[in-house]
Amino acid sequence: MSQGLVDLCLVGSDRTTASGDVCNKIGTYLQALAAFDNNVPFYVALPISSIDFSIHDGLNDIPIEQRDASEVSTITGLTKEGLLETVKLVPKGSSTVNYAFDITPVRLVTGLITEKGICLANRESLKKLSSQG
Repeated sequence: MSQGLVDLCLVGSDRTTASGDVCNKIGTYLQALAAFDNNVPFYVALPISSIDFSIHDGLNDIPIEQRDASEVSTITGLTKEGLLETVKLVPKGSSTVNYAFDITPVRLVTGLITEKGICLANRESLKKLSSQG
């Protein structure tokens, strides 16, 4: 992106708020930040059925699933003897979290691509799009 080799970013969404915040796999927010910083348009493809019109603030109102912390605090591999062993990667007593999703705030989203067309990521556009037959 920083070398001008990316024309646009296109990601999916597991859940989108009525205001256009996007909840997707962990790392989506970082992609949106990179796109914003490099003036690359950031689009999100989603079915209208994944828009949750009862939620307006994704950062505060979407619960984020946490997966087992051992997925990021341990690794399994072969020892010199050829035995499979799991070892801890962090110091004993360290706390670890493993979020499955992150929230991309609407301010970083250029537009939403749905089965009914492309719209701006905002409350008015989403409401208008969802009311189309």
